[in-house]
Amino acid sequence: MKREELVIVDDLEKQAWELLEKSIINYQGRPVGIIAAYDPTQKVLNHDHCFIRDFVPSALLFLIKGKYDIVRNFLEETLKLQPKKGLFDAYIPGQGLIPGSFKVVSKNGYDTLEPDFGEHAIGKVTPVDSCLWWVILLYAYVKATKDIRFALQSEFQQGIMLIMELCLATRFDMYPTLLVPDGACMIYRRMGIYGYPLEIQALFYAALRSARKLLICAGNEKIVIGIDNRLPLLRDHIRHHYWIDMKRLNVIYRFKGEEYGESAVNQFNIYPDSIPYADLAIWLPKHGGYLAGNVGPSQLDTRFFALGNMMAIISSLTSEQQSQAIMNLIEEQWDDLVGEMPMKICFPSVEKEEYRIFTGSDPRNLPWSYHNAGSWPVLLWSLIAAAQKIGRTDIADRAWKIAETRLSQDNWPEYYDGTRGLLIGKQARRYQTWTVSGFLLAKELMRNPEHLGLISFGQFDLENASQSCEL
Repeated sequence: MKREELVIVDDLEKQAWELLEKSIINYQGRPVGIIAAYDPTQKVLNHDHCFIRDFVPSALLFLIKGKYDIVRNFLEETLKLQPKKGLFDAYIPGQGLIPGSFKVVSKNGYDTLEPDFGEHAIGKVTPVDSCLWWVILLYAYVKATKDIRFALQSEFQQGIMLIMELCLATRFDMYPTLLVPDGACMIYRRMGIYGYPLEIQALFYAALRSARKLLICAGNEKIVIGIDNRLPLLRDHIRHHYWIDMKRLNVIYRFKGEEYGESAVNQFNIYPDSIPYADLAIWLPKHGGYLAGNVGPSQLDTRFFALGNMMAIISSLTSEQQSQAIMNLIEEQWDDLVGEMPMKICFPSVEKEEYRIFTGSDPRNLPWSYHNAGSWPVLLWSLIAAAQKIGRTDIADRAWKIAETRLSQDNWPEYYDGTRGLLIGKQARRYQTWTVSGFLLAKELMRNPEHLGLISFGQFDLENASQSCEL
């Protein structure tokens, strides 16, 4: 790298850090999170909230830089917002939930935290991913600080237990996956992902593995057994039923419908005519594959969802062979999945009648925009993390070069539109905090891939699973 280029990169990082520091929320004199977007020229909707999912890349970045206090305060304060009692009222958040976001509210000269469990969300959907990200982040904090005593505090052990009970509870279901509505994760508007979306399953798996390391106090044995029982079932279910490559596509193509009993090959009664074989057969490279977006009764959503696939690699939900195949696919179909801004939240977009049915004619989710195949810079960090995890540094370098040339000059937008991500999103907020933090986190992971250990897991081995956090 030339000396001039080094200066430019340093200036970019300096600018990004200044924006991130301006976004920090203080509560009772302590930093507790970041606002969603810092744009002094605009005040829009709930962008003055701290969203749990938005804070994750910032939190990982703070941990890497040794700025532990803001992450510790965030974990403590969000835990206090968790309902600890079960209330049988449809309009009151259930026991164990972590809010989707919170904001600082001043009343009579006194600051309080006001949580949002979905009351202000689009469609009033409670985010399921908040609980899962919270557990994952707690594990990352313990790994970074080597302070296992923090997680051993009774309130934290109880908080983890309540989340696990919420996820592992008796339910009207027969699968090891989590059943959730549309809008329960990063894609928080109607997009036809109700049921068992991949993003939730990948986060669920990572949260289970995090909780397995953190629940080491007496009295947690029942939940630990539940986690041990669920982990291999969830892993094998996803690796088999969600996996799509040419070999698997040939099997699905010849499925017979209306099969019954344990011997059924087509266990979800998926009708082959519902699968776009012609397009997939052309699009899938010989040595590539990916995890489908959703699998359930008569449903196989063959869309590629980026965060779910990247988190599956990072958490070792996919096998090593499958992880390499996903990266092969990204490399072969670069223009479709990455294009001019890493990377597309999903591919392809839903259009025409499908768009009207899936999104309810959502004017923001037009084809190739926003959650309907828009490009999201925050996904840069997860793409680079997944690439680093399996030694595909060439892909990480290629993605980084695209992002560093555009994000700053475009004023750090929330998302991009178009089939290749060339257009700044029609309603994208500028100075989006997780765009900034995702950029900085990606750079830190490229500088030192060992930082990936904060959020990454090896292949799960139940026999050798430790009941203590490996520090």
